[in-house]
Amino acid sequence: MTSKRKKSDGTSAGGKKKEKREEIAEISGIIQDADIKEKVKEAWHRRKTFSHGGLVLDCHPFPHCVLNNFIQNEGFLENLQKELLALNFHEKSNDLYKFKQSDDLKQRKGAHIVGLRTVIFEQFRQWLSDVLDTELEAVVDISCAKYEYTDVLLCHDDELEGRRVAFIFYLVPPWEASDGGTLDLYSVDENYQPKDVVKSLVPQWNTLIFFEVSPVSFHQVAEIISEDKCRLSMGGWFHGTSLERPPRYVEPPIPRNPHLPRDEELLLEWVNPVYLDMAYQAQMQEEFEESSEILLKNFLKEDKFKEVNEALKKAEIQWTRRGPPNKRSYERAALQGLPPCVSGCWELLSSEAFFLLLSNFTGLKLHFLAPGSDDEEEEEEEEEEQDCAAGSTRSPEAAPSEKQCGKRKEKKSREPSTPVCRGELRRWGAGDYTLIHDTDLDNMELALDLLLYCGCENWQSDLGGFTSYIASGEDEELLTVSPEDNALGLVYRDKETLRFVKHVNHRSSQSLEDGRDRRHFYDFSFVYYE
Repeated sequence: MTSKRKKSDGTSAGGKKKEKREEIAEISGIIQDADIKEKVKEAWHRRKTFSHGGLVLDCHPFPHCVLNNFIQNEGFLENLQKELLALNFHEKSNDLYKFKQSDDLKQRKGAHIVGLRTVIFEQFRQWLSDVLDTELEAVVDISCAKYEYTDVLLCHDDELEGRRVAFIFYLVPPWEASDGGTLDLYSVDENYQPKDVVKSLVPQWNTLIFFEVSPVSFHQVAEIISEDKCRLSMGGWFHGTSLERPPRYVEPPIPRNPHLPRDEELLLEWVNPVYLDMAYQAQMQEEFEESSEILLKNFLKEDKFKEVNEALKKAEIQWTRRGPPNKRSYERAALQGLPPCVSGCWELLSSEAFFLLLSNFTGLKLHFLAPGSDDEEEEEEEEEEQDCAAGSTRSPEAAPSEKQCGKRKEKKSREPSTPVCRGELRRWGAGDYTLIHDTDLDNMELALDLLLYCGCENWQSDLGGFTSYIASGEDEELLTVSPEDNALGLVYRDKETLRFVKHVNHRSSQSLEDGRDRRHFYDFSFVYYE
């Protein structure tokens, strides 16, 4: 910023140096009132509602407190806002969130950042420690976040070892719920899983919100809808003894099924003839074995795809939302009552002929007729048997042990595994997503993912909805599969590869240039196991 004002040399008219004045943050009088503190403490421990002036304590759906007018001097806040906006912000984006964040503010030297940090780390921490009747550590995590158009933070509980209380301090322009960016609080079900948003807190200037981090403190920052407002906040965690949590709930696995007994006539009816050419399949297999992924465009015959694409938009399909929201949020079709052509496409992807076709595309052993690594294993097993049979004629050092030979016999006696699959027909719209989570058993084994897209004409990646693959423990993407009409994506993932569908932002519900409504797209999502 440039200014035309004449710079002062810091000297008064009398020739004396002026003393540099710094505004000091003065915390709300409610925090300084000992009587109010005792009433808040009593209400907190009895899980009762309490309000006084700008303080509102509510324990539904979990204990949280809103402190309006947290800092008393307005001039300090305006200068603090300027200091924060001048920071370097980093784009943060993964399965859970998209926003901009500053570096840790514990080491920043800005006068007003230091002033607020002092208030939070000292006066407010002591008040909070007294209210909760627990010791809070002197070191506090604190950073600054900017949420702008389409930014979001999805459902999570904030639980990490040592986190006891989360806090957010807002420095926002006049804000309405219609701008998005509300702090949404979730109820939980009998398994301590988030269920529904039951309360939404609208950001307000100079307001601090805090809540106890617990197994049920599920919350989100709703997507920013306003195109010209910035949701600026400082936030972080006070550390102390974590609350005890129950064992993590593990969902029952989705049933897997062997292939349906359907022959190659089904392939001839549905699949683009290009992909049924054996020479072309051999070429695709080479590409797949090199990269573990391939995208097959115009996969279905044009007339078949058009029929399925139109049928998916019909009201006769029964869609139900699949959660819980700390793991996923999208709609899944009931398989009963599907239009005949949609049911036919499902049958194709589940058929014996299709399992064999996938084997030819990928080199995986998804059908007993497909060549695969099992052939090499059989040769090795024959050699091992010969070693065991000849063991008595060898020296003791060279001969296999009795235990080794016993294991080989046991291995041979096992039934060969039967390739299986599981699938879903999914509908995606604004607000839908999937998240990576610790209890996802599906990510703990080798598998072939299949995605066949419909209804996503001219879909753009900035709308979200793409499937992202990352290495375990990393945020960097290994691969992205974007929605594209009649494109079939195949990805082979190992135990260290995780996947998620990126949050679909509200721009996806805006009309196309030709006036048509774009509310949803669809995918057949299948997973195949050797």
